[in-house]
Amino acid sequence: MRTTALCAALAVVALGACASIQGMIGTPPPAAVATLAPASGSSVTGTVSFAQQGGKVLVRADVSGLPPGGHGFHVHENGDCSAADATSAGGHFNPLAKPHGNPGLGEHHAGDMPMLEADASGHAKLNVVLEPMSLGGGAADVIGKSVVVHKDVDDYKTQPAGNSGARIACGVIRKS
Repeated sequence: MRTTALCAALAVVALGACASIQGMIGTPPPAAVATLAPASGSSVTGTVSFAQQGGKVLVRADVSGLPPGGHGFHVHENGDCSAADATSAGGHFNPLAKPHGNPGLGEHHAGDMPMLEADASGHAKLNVVLEPMSLGGGAADVIGKSVVVHKDVDDYKTQPAGNSGARIACGVIRKS
């Protein structure tokens, strides 16, 4: 009898502790993912994940099938990758009406991201924290938009898209 009562008391304490820990952790921040599919006859595939971190967004990309070297990498305004050349994704996501530019240096579109740098085997990884991008609300919310990988290097100067060339992969950003 005493063992049963002791076990019951411990169970109540453990449940209370779990509830307390969950309350401290709170709701996880919004997250999203885009699965890249080939466009324009390429063989590019990959995954791009997004996680809200305060007022910024952590972007992680893992992409393969790229030609070696730099590739423009942007969020585009439409969540539509149905066109064979990914033009259905529309233009760069630019809700704040800023000029195209390098996200690490001054003004830029909310959808401007650092270039993907593919190694000799065509693989590229990117981990970067960006602003003013957001998830789950506000003008710069990227959920429901698309991610596009371009064939060429982004010069970060030419308006409105950095002269990045053909769209060789596209994926719709979906809440995860």
